[in-house]
Amino acid sequence: MPSTFLPCGTKNVEPRTKCKEPEAKHCRRPPNRARLVCTIHPIKDDDMKPFLNSQYQILVLLAFGLLNAWTANAQDASTHWPQFRGAEGTGTTDAELPVTWTKENFKWKTELPGKGWSSPIYVDGMAWMTAAIDEKATEEQIKEKLKGVDFARIKTAAASVEFRALCVDLDSGEIVHNIALGKSLDPQPINPMNSYASPSPAIADGKVVCHFGSDGTWCLDATTGELAWETKLVVQHSVGAGSSPIIVDSKVVLVCDGMDKQFVAAVDLATGEEAWRTNRPPIEATNGEFRKSYCTPIVREIGGQNQIVVTGADWICSYRPEDGEELWRLRYGRGYSITGMPTMVDGKVVFVTGYDVNEIVAFDPSGKGQLDSSAIKWKTKGAPTMASIVINNGLIFSANDRGVLSAINPEDGSNVNRVRSIGNLSSSPLLANGILYIANRDGQMVVVRCDEKLEQLFEFDFESPILASPSPVGNDLLVRTAKALIRITR
Repeated sequence: MPSTFLPCGTKNVEPRTKCKEPEAKHCRRPPNRARLVCTIHPIKDDDMKPFLNSQYQILVLLAFGLLNAWTANAQDASTHWPQFRGAEGTGTTDAELPVTWTKENFKWKTELPGKGWSSPIYVDGMAWMTAAIDEKATEEQIKEKLKGVDFARIKTAAASVEFRALCVDLDSGEIVHNIALGKSLDPQPINPMNSYASPSPAIADGKVVCHFGSDGTWCLDATTGELAWETKLVVQHSVGAGSSPIIVDSKVVLVCDGMDKQFVAAVDLATGEEAWRTNRPPIEATNGEFRKSYCTPIVREIGGQNQIVVTGADWICSYRPEDGEELWRLRYGRGYSITGMPTMVDGKVVFVTGYDVNEIVAFDPSGKGQLDSSAIKWKTKGAPTMASIVINNGLIFSANDRGVLSAINPEDGSNVNRVRSIGNLSSSPLLANGILYIANRDGQMVVVRCDEKLEQLFEFDFESPILASPSPVGNDLLVRTAKALIRITR
C-alpha cells in the first residue's frame, strides 16, 4: 500500500502549517456549514432514568442543563461519534445500518494519504482521522535501530515519519483538511502490523485532539484546523502507540503504559497544560515487554461518582477525573499489551487481560483502595487480544483473533454459544440495533445477528486490509480500509 500518496497535493506542506488560501484543495470547506460544539459528559442513560418520570422533573433538569448533557452523551450516531467506539466507548448505536450491500451502495469512496489505523470520529458532518507518511528505512538502518532490542524479530522501523490530521466531509467525501502536524526523524520501532497513526482522535468543545503516542499530541480547531496547542508525553511503546485519548470534564486523558514507565495523565483541553499525572501500580515483570499496555479508558459512574477505568499490565484501576486520584485497583493476575476497552454490565466491570493468560474477567468495582481477589466474580478463557467486547440484551459478545465469536453469560462467564467466524481481527466490532459488524485484517467484514444464535447474515470483501474499527453515520456505515474511507448507504 502506498505510504506517500497525497491526493490533495500537500506533500510539501511544512510541519504544523496549513495553506491559507481558501481555494487550496487541502483546506477547502463547504461554506456556511453550521457547527455543533459537543461536550462529552460522563453520564449514563441508566443514571438519568429516575429523574425522567414526570414532566416537572424534566423541566427541572432542563433548568440545570443536565438533560442536554444526557442527550449529548447518548450513542446518537446521527449527530456525533466523538471518540474511539463512540461517546461512551461501548461501540454501540441504535442506528439501523445496512445489513447487506454491494459497491453500488458506496455513497462515496475517498482515497486517503499515508497509513493509519485510527478509527474515524465525527461531529457535525465532519470526520477526523490521523495518518502517517513514513519514509522507508534501509535494511541497514533497521538493523541499527533494532540492535539490542528485545523481540526484534517482530519489529521494524521507519527512517522518518510525518504525522497528519485528516478531515473528510461526510456528505461529499471530500478531504476538507490534510494538515501536517509534525515530523519525527528518529521514530521508535513498531510492529509491522501496527501504524504510526493508530490512536483515534477525540473531539469536544470545538477542538479535535490527534494523538500519536510518544511522537506527540496536537489539538486543532475543529472548524478551521488551526493549531491550538501541542504536547508530548514520552514512553517506550515497544511496538508503536495504541491507546486513544478520551475527553472528560474538559480534560484530555492519555494512557501512557510504556516499557520504561507507566502512568495516566490528563492535560487541559483549552491549553494543553498537564493537569495531573498518576503512576500505575507496581508490576511484577522486570522485562519491559511485559509491562506495556495500550488500553483506551472508559468513564462510568460507580458508587455515586464518575470514574476513569483503564486496564494495564497486571492491574485494572480507577481514577478520579478531577485530579487523577486512584480510587481502587485490582490485581487480576498476569497480563500485558491490552488493547480491548473495559465495559460494564449488571454492575460488574468486564475486561480482557491481553496476552499470555488471555482471559475475560468480571469483578465488582464497588470497593475502595486495593480490592482483594474476592471482588472477582468469574474468569473465562479465549479472550480477544486486540478487539473490545460488546454488550447486547444482557449478554457479552466477544470476537477473538482466531475467529471464535462467543456469547457469554455475564452472571458466571459461561458460554451461551460459540461459533466460528472470521479470524485475524485487530479492529473492534460495531453493534448497531442488534447487529454486529466485524472486520478483519484481510479486509473481510461479516454481519452477524447479535443474539444467542449468532447467525451470520452477510459477508463482504473490501479487498483492502481493515484494522480501524467501523463507525456509524446516521443510518450509514463508515469503513476505513488501508487505502480509503468508504460511506455505505442502503
